[in-house]
Amino acid sequence: MAGPLQGLKIVEIAGIGPGPFAAMLLADLGAEVLRVDRPGGGGLSMGDRDVLNRGRRSVAVDLKHPGGAEVVLRLAERADVLIEGYRPGVAERLGIGPEPCLARNPRLVYGRMTGWGQDGPLASAAGHDIAYIAITGTLHAIGRAGGPPQVPLNLVGDFGGGAMYLVAGVLAALWEAARSGRGQVVDAAIVDGTAHLSGILHGFSSLGVWREERGTNLLDTGAPFYDVYATSDGRHMAVGAIEPQFFAELVERLGIAHLGLDQNDRERWPELRRLLGDVFRTRTREEWTKVFEGSDACVAPVLSASEAPGHPHIAARGTLVERDGLSQPAPAPRFSRTGAELGLPPCSAGAHTREALAAWGFSDVDALLETGAVVQG
Repeated sequence: MAGPLQGLKIVEIAGIGPGPFAAMLLADLGAEVLRVDRPGGGGLSMGDRDVLNRGRRSVAVDLKHPGGAEVVLRLAERADVLIEGYRPGVAERLGIGPEPCLARNPRLVYGRMTGWGQDGPLASAAGHDIAYIAITGTLHAIGRAGGPPQVPLNLVGDFGGGAMYLVAGVLAALWEAARSGRGQVVDAAIVDGTAHLSGILHGFSSLGVWREERGTNLLDTGAPFYDVYATSDGRHMAVGAIEPQFFAELVERLGIAHLGLDQNDRERWPELRRLLGDVFRTRTREEWTKVFEGSDACVAPVLSASEAPGHPHIAARGTLVERDGLSQPAPAPRFSRTGAELGLPPCSAGAHTREALAAWGFSDVDALLETGAVVQG
């Protein structure tokens, strides 16, 4: 089935991390996304193993060639959206910034993905996910009591605070453009998105129920009923029994309900943590999984990426799929009528230069290939 974004045409200036993820999501939902790669590729691309590059065709454009920028501007004329992830000013120097693109196509939504944003003291500085989430207060909040902040991979910054906000911004700007007839620039900064994601922490803090000390709060492993516990085989179970009825189910399944434990007695949290740890260490992860099967205790086995596809729920929903020998997440979210599906598999830079440009209405592809402005991969 065609996705809900069928008919939407997007030009993606290839980058790394959040930009490709945003483009993958948009392609999963049915948009026609054309990736503009540099000849030979670059960055962290893994070629046909790069899940983030699935669902779209690739053209290789030499933006250092005198005719390279013109190719991108011609694509922008035919597109609804263009997204790029350069540092501020780079797209302008290459001749493909918002001004010339919007001059060619006033309805264009021009999405910009950066870490620091388009302005501010750090706008032109290098950076990565870990630094972006550090200055928002988010990284400081993640970790155990007495320990250093723990790095949440690059999920919170690059993908949560970055890519998802770029997608939201682009779709919001498209909605507005449909009524006004005018495009605009979307400034999606990881620092902004990450700070926005952490709104609940600011709310808790304003109420005085969130301490700055890591590992002392409800959701940061401070509460013993919201944590992970080792099993006898060295694996782990995740426990999230916050509500009293779920906690009651937890201690019942663990066989310690008779102890009359009070989950809200913070003074006895260390004692409760030791008790839960001791009990979980008496059985294997598989055994505990069976104990909690069908319960409302909010307990689940902690699975690795290679184990996850075999979980009955993940398998039943097809949350993770395999195609061409590559395990990958299925498109999300799901739609009752329009659907969403995997598109083209990941490809190398410029794999579709000739066919994609022709499909986008270029009648001079051979000439462009001869000049070197574009390259067939």
